[in-house]
Amino acid sequence: MTDRNVLGGDLEPCGIDPLTGFYRDGCCSTGPQDIGSHTICAVVTAEFLDHQRSIGNDLSTPVPAFRFPGLVPGDRWCVTARNWLRAHEDGAAAYVVLASTHERALDIVPLEALREHAVDVPPDAGTLG
Repeated sequence: MTDRNVLGGDLEPCGIDPLTGFYRDGCCSTGPQDIGSHTICAVVTAEFLDHQRSIGNDLSTPVPAFRFPGLVPGDRWCVTARNWLRAHEDGAAAYVVLASTHERALDIVPLEALREHAVDVPPDAGTLG
C-alpha cells in the first residue's frame, strides 16, 4: 500500500537536495517512530525559519549527526505538523506542496489551512526568500 497525500493521491517526493523526510528518503512518509509527524512538505521562507528558531526549533544550523544540513529559504523540507500549525497561527507559515504532504498531517492541521499556503514550486525556489 502506498502513502497518500492530503489530496487523496499518491504521496509525491518532497525534496532530495537537501534530502528530507523523517526516513531521509525524500518523502514526508511517516510511521510509528515519527513521534513529531514530519508530514508537511514545506518550502521554507526566511520568516518561517526565524519563527522556528524563536520557538526553539532551529532549522538553519547544520546538525551532521542527524544528517541535517541546515536550511535556507527556498529549501523543501518535511516539517512537523504541530510546528507548521504554530507558525500558521502566528502568521509565519511556510509554503506547502500539497501533493507531497502526507495525509496524516490532517490529523493535526485542517486542509483549509494547508490550502491557504499551497504553492507550485518554481524551478528556482531560492527566489521565495
